[in-house]
Amino acid sequence: MSDEKDPLEEISKNIQDLLKNAKFGIQVGGPNGPIQEIPKPKDPPPPSQTPVILDRIRHFNLKPKEIRDYLDRFVIEQSEAKKVLSVAICDHYNHIRHCIDNPQCAEKEYSKQNIVLLGPTGVGKTYLMRTAAKLIGVPFVKADATKFSETGYVGGDVEDLVRDLVKMAGNDPELAQYGIIYIDEIDKIASVSNPSGRDVSGRGVQINLLKLMEDTEVNLATPTDMMSQMQVIMDLSQGAKKKRSVNTRNILFIVSGAFDKLAEDIKKRINSSTIGFSSDPNSDEDSLSEYLKEVTTDDFIKYGFEPEFIGRLPVRVACSALTENDLAAILKSSEGSILSQYQEDFGGYSIDLKVSDEAIGEIAKRASKEKTGARGLMTVLEKLFREFKFELPSSAIKELAIDLTTVKDPKKKLQKIIEENRYLQRKVWGEDIDRFAHSFRATYKFELVFDEDAKEAIIDIAVRDDKTIHAVCERLFKNFQHGLSIIARNVGKKSFTISRKVIEAPEKSLSEWVVKSFQEKDTPSSTTDERTSYI
Repeated sequence: MSDEKDPLEEISKNIQDLLKNAKFGIQVGGPNGPIQEIPKPKDPPPPSQTPVILDRIRHFNLKPKEIRDYLDRFVIEQSEAKKVLSVAICDHYNHIRHCIDNPQCAEKEYSKQNIVLLGPTGVGKTYLMRTAAKLIGVPFVKADATKFSETGYVGGDVEDLVRDLVKMAGNDPELAQYGIIYIDEIDKIASVSNPSGRDVSGRGVQINLLKLMEDTEVNLATPTDMMSQMQVIMDLSQGAKKKRSVNTRNILFIVSGAFDKLAEDIKKRINSSTIGFSSDPNSDEDSLSEYLKEVTTDDFIKYGFEPEFIGRLPVRVACSALTENDLAAILKSSEGSILSQYQEDFGGYSIDLKVSDEAIGEIAKRASKEKTGARGLMTVLEKLFREFKFELPSSAIKELAIDLTTVKDPKKKLQKIIEENRYLQRKVWGEDIDRFAHSFRATYKFELVFDEDAKEAIIDIAVRDDKTIHAVCERLFKNFQHGLSIIARNVGKKSFTISRKVIEAPEKSLSEWVVKSFQEKDTPSSTTDERTSYI
């Protein structure tokens, strides 16, 4: 059927006349009014990095231990997972390296080392893969398996994963074909018997993913995506010949999930092989996730996965649950530590954050109780730093030292350091008043000169109402620019001294100034000093 025409080209020919005469940005009309706006051409994408990245893949020379050492900088523990991933990634990209310039190699049968990661939430599964992809330099896409449906009408189409990978590759299909697709929560699509309705999240999705993981062509323009169809048509009308499909032969697929119930099934299988109680007296104290290390293909099939699907995931590795010591190590030594993020947050206000080892130990202990792995660290840290992040940026405090007592009672520590630094606060408030005066002058071209008594009055109001200096000044002087404009027209005055009297009755003081300006306008010979007459 070599004479069969490309359906996209047929569509292009049918509406070619419409595009030739249409002006971008106008709407195409239908019997009931406008139905579709023809999009304006997008700005050209930035220069492609494909040649550089393809050259890195072509000369891929990383060793498994080098990848392991790089992952160690960011992910704590999971040594077995790092070892397995490092070997699988090296094997995969070494094969690609041989095949890029060798068509005969590409024709040979090759079984990809697609990977399934098992383990509880928050142990670093996603972080491992994202970090590895960053090291290699290839595009990386992550999605949750639960968002897909068998046909795409209920949820997403699994082929959208490849299209998203193309977007991550700067819309370059050539680069995308060497990327990594990571699918989380794969355990949620284990097929369950459902006689009452259509399967939208189980067996059908597995079969469609199976096609992707093998070797298939994915069309980048889908019939249901009007924008992609229009882009193809515009490319054809301009004579541009762009690749409109991606082959998945060299895309590495990694799937992961917590597999809690699978761990329970494996535990039952192992314990049933012994008579009576478990032969290991401490088995009840072990983490349930440890049983995932004993998973077999038969366990996956009984759990609800198709044999063909799980067969395309030959590399299997279980990640261990994180202990208190692991969580403490993440805070202290991981380059991607969430604690570093908080230090940067406080650093944005010129506040130096320091955390003692005892405090880190207590934080790790509390995070471990959350049962969400490394994610529990953020839960604990957010609660710990919530009040500090709200109060300290408006204070004179430039150093925050977190110790064990702070973790146990953060509000008490906050009150203490505010009291200890209160003598510095009035200087900060004075600087805030000067900052408002500068902003007022830049916006309205009028100078407000606050005397010391006026500053004290503003500070008193801010403390009494628990408001920032800026909020107090905004309220006090919200209408001043109008009155000052009248005064400027009458007597040409641009600078005004603000006294306590003005702070206590701003509207009354402004009205008196305006009246005085009219009087001076009518009596230009007045010798009243301009600066002292408007206070």
